[in-house]
Amino acid sequence: MPQMGESITEGTITRWRSRTGDAVERDDPLFDLATDKVDTEVPSPVTGRLVEILVQEGETVEVNTVVARIAAEGESWEPGESANESAAPEAFGNGAAPEEPDEPGDEAAATGTAEAPRRKRRPRSSPLVRRMARENGVDLTEVPGTGKGGRITKQDMLDWIESRASAPAPAPEPALPEPPVPVELPPKPTPPTEAEPAPTPVPALPGDRTEPMSRMRRTIAEHMGRSRRTSAHVTTVFEVDLTRVVAIRAAAAARFEERTGVKLTLTPFFARAAVEALGDFPTLNASISGDEVIFHRCVGLGIAVALPEGLIVPVVERADERNFVGLARGIHNVASRARSGTLQPEEVAGGTFTITNPGPYGALFGTPIIAQPQVAILGVGGVHKRPVVVEGDAIAVRSMVFLALSFDHRLIDGAVADQFMAAVKRRLEDWPDSEP
Repeated sequence: MPQMGESITEGTITRWRSRTGDAVERDDPLFDLATDKVDTEVPSPVTGRLVEILVQEGETVEVNTVVARIAAEGESWEPGESANESAAPEAFGNGAAPEEPDEPGDEAAATGTAEAPRRKRRPRSSPLVRRMARENGVDLTEVPGTGKGGRITKQDMLDWIESRASAPAPAPEPALPEPPVPVELPPKPTPPTEAEPAPTPVPALPGDRTEPMSRMRRTIAEHMGRSRRTSAHVTTVFEVDLTRVVAIRAAAAARFEERTGVKLTLTPFFARAAVEALGDFPTLNASISGDEVIFHRCVGLGIAVALPEGLIVPVVERADERNFVGLARGIHNVASRARSGTLQPEEVAGGTFTITNPGPYGALFGTPIIAQPQVAILGVGGVHKRPVVVEGDAIAVRSMVFLALSFDHRLIDGAVADQFMAAVKRRLEDWPDSEP
């Protein structure tokens, strides 16, 4: 199991591309890997014959776990002959999961000295698991780990949180009677407060189909729920006359594709306008870290891409340093590889501002959820022709679009958000002839 990123400590094999006994070529796709950040193909490290599959589809294991064995060309090998399964394949390179640092007191235990009190050693876990523990107030020393060497996996944490939520609350200890206070009037009775009821499980009816939620849907559910709990979401909507942009795109589309090899869509126009406006309003290109605000020097532009099984947001790095053609190529590149499942984990990290475009599916506009730890996301609605009032009180048919900006009110005030949107609107309506 290869190391797919600094913070990734485990992965799930979703599909084997070859079966036992098949010949495999070096760098050909061997299996599909799903992590918390990205789904991707893992190539074969050598040419040979796949003689044994040790980890089945749907199983989650830690990085550097041996998942299969390949016999080199001309080499005979039978299952059970072999080798140390704890060793990592050299072909995948260095990528050992970092060990948890020992807590103070472990050194004393190793040397035999007695120090009191001695602190309990923190269990091994990934950064994701530790973040979930912090957000849910969980003591990791109480969670049983089922991973290798007792490591606490994400599923262990989810199971623990669910079991704790469903456990009956402990009965309160009886309060000691207080001594009577003379001439004190009794307090007025307060109405009892009702605890928020737990959601009622929905029973499956005859004919219903039940299946487990996919790994991608579980990840999306966790991220979206966490974002709603973290950010104070507010959405502002602007209507933009896109007639000029639509005309420029129609006139330049064929020439642009011939010159760059990339089909010209409307997305680079929205991206270019947003990136330029971020330069004037850096508060929207920031993140909140505790009581501090991080203003990002570069724009990591996230582009939401719809897949059959869910949504993924690859990032166009240094979008503020690219011209129109560079943005168009960057967006086309990450979107194409997101659909083909060839993104790398680092390509879905580092986003500072996101654009999502549900418009092609018919939506007028939506109120998108912010991608943490970002503080704003721009939603693009569908472009529709409709009659509008133009200068001189005349009525004309124009190509109109609604743009919806969801922003984190903890950092961004409505006035700043609207000024940003006004800048995006001006750029789109007054698009220069020099681009694309």
